Amino acid sequence: MTAENPMYRADSASQAAPAIPFYAEQAGECRLFEHAFQQRLPVLLKGPTGCGKTRFVEHMAARLGRPLITVSCHDDLTAADLVGRHLIGDGNTVWNDGPLARAVRTGAICYLDEVVEARKDTTVVLHPLADDRRVLPIERTGKSCRRRPASCW
Repeated sequence: MTAENPMYRADSASQAAPAIPFYAEQAGECRLFEHAFQQRLPVLLKGPTGCGKTRFVEHMAARLGRPLITVSCHDDLTAADLVGRHLIGDGNTVWNDGPLARAVRTGAICYLDEVVEARKDTTVVLHPLADDRRVLPIERTGKSCRRRPASCW
C-alpha cells in the first residue's frame, strides 16, 4: 500500500498518515455517509455484485479514521457468531466477543457484507442497535454493550 499504487491515495496532510483506499464518489454518497455517521445512524447499502459497496465502506472507514470490521454473512451464520460466545481454555471458561460486540465496544464500523443472506433469527440481534436503544444485549452474559458515540455499523 503505497502512494504510488493507483488503488490508494495518501492523505495529503501527512505522508505518515495511513492510505485511504481510492473511491470515486458518484452522487454525494460520502457526504451522506458522514452525516449518518455523525448522527449515529446505521446505513444500508444496496446494489449489484461488483458495484463498489465494499470499497465504499473501506474508503469511508479510512476517511473517518475508524477501524473496520467486516463480516461475510451467510445462511449458517448464528447470533453467537456475531455477538460472541464462551470458550474453554486453560481450565477456565472465558467470554470471547464476536465481531459485532467488538465493533460496538471499540467504536469501529461493522460492515455486514451480504446481510440479506443471514437468517432472521441471527439478524434480530441488530434491532436494539438500530433503534433508539443503541445497545447490544449479550444474552449469554446477562449484560448489554452500549454503542460508543463514534461507532457505526
